[in-house]
Amino acid sequence: MTAGQNEIGIIGGGISGLLACKYTLSKGFNPIVFESRDEVGGVWTKTIRTTKLQTPKSVYQFSDFPWPPSVAQDFPTQNQVFEYIQSYARHHDLLKYVKLNSRVVRVSYEDGPSEEEMWKWTLWGGTGEPFGHKRKWNVFQCRTHEACAQRFVHQVDFVTVRAEMYSDFPNIPEFPPEKGPEAFQGKVMHSMDYSSMDHASAAKLIQGKRVAVVGFRKSSMDISMECSSANGIEQPCTLLYRTEHWNMPDQSPWGVPLEYLSQNCFSQLLVHKPGEGILSSLVATFLSPLRWGISKFVESHVRKKLRLAKRVMVPNHSFSKPCSVATLPEGFFDRVDQGSIILKKAQRFSFCSQGVVVDGDTEPLKIDLLILATGFRGMDKLKAAFISPAFRDLIDKEDTTRLPLYRYGTMISCARTWDGRLNERRVSSEKPYRPMDYA
Repeated sequence: MTAGQNEIGIIGGGISGLLACKYTLSKGFNPIVFESRDEVGGVWTKTIRTTKLQTPKSVYQFSDFPWPPSVAQDFPTQNQVFEYIQSYARHHDLLKYVKLNSRVVRVSYEDGPSEEEMWKWTLWGGTGEPFGHKRKWNVFQCRTHEACAQRFVHQVDFVTVRAEMYSDFPNIPEFPPEKGPEAFQGKVMHSMDYSSMDHASAAKLIQGKRVAVVGFRKSSMDISMECSSANGIEQPCTLLYRTEHWNMPDQSPWGVPLEYLSQNCFSQLLVHKPGEGILSSLVATFLSPLRWGISKFVESHVRKKLRLAKRVMVPNHSFSKPCSVATLPEGFFDRVDQGSIILKKAQRFSFCSQGVVVDGDTEPLKIDLLILATGFRGMDKLKAAFISPAFRDLIDKEDTTRLPLYRYGTMISCARTWDGRLNERRVSSEKPYRPMDYA
């Protein structure tokens, strides 16, 4: 079978999906991108109004498509990022390969390996080769805005899953009987639902309300900033959090750009990677003191600039711990100091008719609206795509103790390299998000 005959099913029309589309085209394959929304752009198609890019645009750009001169700021807004992604798709004429409003509900593999042979899936297609002699992947798809009683089946030679981890499967904390949201007379929603609202409706929802936001990552801070702007100190927004994080006040600790410390080609040598060889493992181990030194250098800057010791908010974990860093919205702690945002640490909480009861408090926190910015169940979303229990079990067995940078699985995909640019290469899907009850 020649390359021109091979069809690649790409699930997701975000940045990674578009890159996978362009990559497969460059190799002579025929891509089909399944996107559940009515536009490409992934999570950037709809976000909180004030959300901005967390990293400087210089390290968040396609290697063959720079930002336009009209985007002057280092941290573009949601609309600017969305238009940039759209422009990339138009520039490379990728939209004609995208099936919009097409939700993939299941993926199956014909004539797949037995349970005893699942170990073979550490190789391409279970055979060591990316393509077999016939099309074997079935992609079950339905129209997003219609009932999924009618499904369309597409047979393709190869599948890559590029669906976002931060959508569709919200992580909702569990509560004791009669102490969950059903006991509360107000409104409870997930940040996913808040983000999906049009900006005018979202502003109306929080206006004049006593709001509590659960979590201490990017979404929770952005939402609390919007509540602060809407209601001021008259109706302060309470941010409930369980764990302190190294949220960055800027991207230049002690005047050194962060990309020089942890977002460059050299820094990839400092971390252990799935499937790494003995030499790579030895190098990462040998350089561990340097990794520790960089971590402490950044931590000292954050501690001093945000006065974390005075606020009793020094994280217990290292800055080098994966997936533990976010960029603070501008003026966040100024709002905390003025009283329009109240930070409250809470290991556990439950609901009552008037609001929430934080463990250790004698009085409930009286609120009208609670927004759960508690992340997403990315692992469950990935598992739900596959019909076969064997494939689901294989996902469960994935090694999540090391940072997955390069190909060690069976999917063609795309990833950000350590110089920060979005380059094409063969890698597996990104490490699934393992959420806690709330951050």
